[in-house]
Amino acid sequence: MIRQFKFLVLFLFAAIYSNAREGMWIPILLDQNIEEMREMGFRLSIEDIYCDCVASMKDAIVQFGGGCTGELISSNGLLVTNYHCGYRQIQKHSSLENDYLTNGFWAMNLEEELPNPALTVSFIVHMEDVTESVMEGADTLENLQEIESIKNDNISKILYKVDVDSLQNKTIKPFFEGNQYFLIISETFKDVRLVGAPPSSIGKFGGDTDNWMWPRHTGDFSLFRIYAGKDNRPAEYSPENVPYKPRHFFPIDIGGISEGDFTMIFGFPGRTSEYLPSHALKMIIEQRNPERIAIRDIKLNILNEAMNSSSENRIKYAAKAASTSNAWKKWQGEIKGLRRLNAVEKKLEKEADFIKWVKADSIRMKKYRGILPAFDSLYPLLEKALHEYDYYTETWFRGVDAFSMYSIVSSILNSSEPLNSGEFEKEIKDHFKDITPDVDCNLFINMVKNYFENTSYDYLSKDLRNIFESKSLDKMLSNIYDRSVMIDTAFLFSIIRNNSVNRLENKIKHDNLYQLMKAVSDHYSAVVYPQYYEIQKAVDQNQQLYMTALFEMKKGERLYPDANFTLRVSYGKVEGYSPGDAVKYKYFTTLEGIIEKDNPDIYDYDVPEKLKQLYSDNEFGNYCNSDGTMPVCFTASNHTTGGNSGSPVIDADGNLVGINFDRCWEGTMSDLMFDPEKCRNIALDMRYMLFIIDKFAGAGYLLNEMTIID
Repeated sequence: MIRQFKFLVLFLFAAIYSNAREGMWIPILLDQNIEEMREMGFRLSIEDIYCDCVASMKDAIVQFGGGCTGELISSNGLLVTNYHCGYRQIQKHSSLENDYLTNGFWAMNLEEELPNPALTVSFIVHMEDVTESVMEGADTLENLQEIESIKNDNISKILYKVDVDSLQNKTIKPFFEGNQYFLIISETFKDVRLVGAPPSSIGKFGGDTDNWMWPRHTGDFSLFRIYAGKDNRPAEYSPENVPYKPRHFFPIDIGGISEGDFTMIFGFPGRTSEYLPSHALKMIIEQRNPERIAIRDIKLNILNEAMNSSSENRIKYAAKAASTSNAWKKWQGEIKGLRRLNAVEKKLEKEADFIKWVKADSIRMKKYRGILPAFDSLYPLLEKALHEYDYYTETWFRGVDAFSMYSIVSSILNSSEPLNSGEFEKEIKDHFKDITPDVDCNLFINMVKNYFENTSYDYLSKDLRNIFESKSLDKMLSNIYDRSVMIDTAFLFSIIRNNSVNRLENKIKHDNLYQLMKAVSDHYSAVVYPQYYEIQKAVDQNQQLYMTALFEMKKGERLYPDANFTLRVSYGKVEGYSPGDAVKYKYFTTLEGIIEKDNPDIYDYDVPEKLKQLYSDNEFGNYCNSDGTMPVCFTASNHTTGGNSGSPVIDADGNLVGINFDRCWEGTMSDLMFDPEKCRNIALDMRYMLFIIDKFAGAGYLLNEMTIID
């Protein structure tokens, strides 16, 4: 099975793919894309995009916080990403006294920039295809477990031989379901400081209502600065650190964009699954997405009611509500898009072609005839296991804040170090800073009730069944929460300061909230996860074999690997789209649209007075269009996903013209199936960002360190 790959990889990038806009391409393999890119308008070389030897665009791209992308825009380490990517840091620094969410934040000098413990950014230093070395010795094997064992041994040997310094990281990442492997060397900087952020009435304008939608009018950007040691290398936070001097940063072009202009996205897309079988899409449409949406409905209703009740709750729960609603809304659009495309039927057609191809050759019959029947038997089992897994993870890991306190208390109980070091006390303070007890209790009661009502009875342990069978579940859950020592901060601080683990152990024995969490956690570890893991593992192994077969079947075609948080390039053009019958969207929005949406009674649409005054006075500087309008956002046909948030939108000459921040509602299924007619990425126009910094915030000094091209 593996032997074919060494030959198939030679054809992998050989043919021109039918749709220029689809694909997330590995930057070191762009030699087969560059001609097409130039035909679309790109005027630079591959080395300008990615090169280890000389400075290139990749040296200005960072993975921001592990889940977004950012890019450098000055020689002094100034970095821009999305507002929503920096949202948690902005929220952490906010209080009733300093409400940066409402008022924005602008450091007027280096001394005012705010440190962010635990926030990191990572640069790619080197990428290398090591597929043949990883596959060595597995060529003649058929047993998947033996193949994986050989590959894992080879990976360990390769990494052992790779020489990196103490400040660099090395890893080998699988692509194409383990049919291809790349060595990646990176550097991670740990001193990243907040420089500027607009008020949420600009950075999050439109809120959840406009999220995933077009037309869009959101100024989705925030500014940070990377700091390094005096040797310009990564260093832990220190007041002595200095702004990082990058190998490359992006010039900003304010000349304006036009329909049909070439655009390129460079960043760290998260997860896509373009090669799944029909069973998977059917499960996503009919079970998985609807169930997760329903669970998050409950949480969002509670959080939104709480945030509308007071400014204090709004600050505390803003980041949690935003992170909860993002996927919640995306899943709804995904269902709609997949149904519109008849995605399951299209997959079935491709699978019928696959069956014909397999049956046409006796060798292929021996190797591949069992793939689709295996999916037939595995996916019904996976559906049942995923039901339990999703209800657990959405309720406990992502839904109930009290579970975080259970984790902290468990860590205290199991700690081998003295408790009074300050670490645990800080964790507890950070936890309670972002919750209100009555909101937390309400969330706990309703999320747990929903869990018990929808979890298969056979899956529950005896302890959990006893709780489920309670005649007054609401009252019992309320009592469990209110009487728990896990919400008694004075008691917990006393335990920590006096290093009194034994005292805590005695209390916890009779603490019903802790015991409930422990029963749930033990149930997950013993039952839910093992069953899910074993079935998912079998599905993944079959998917890997399916991918190997698809390589062979599509020999001579160019395939792109699914996103896996590694550095990728996608490219397309500035263009609008038609979302439905008789409707055509333009490719850009303007400040006029913000003024049209202004509604002081709705927090997400309350336009700042100063912005309205700037609009009224036409005080746009040299950032406006030739017709005098102020640009805000635009759409293009680049293939993006989560993780591309904050990615630079680069023009044909390598200049920054936008910051990617979203996809259109009609194209959210692009993680599973790309539609060239409706899949559009949404970007902030750099001219609007500069206008906000300069004219609105009065922080024009920041523009002095940028290279701005008119």
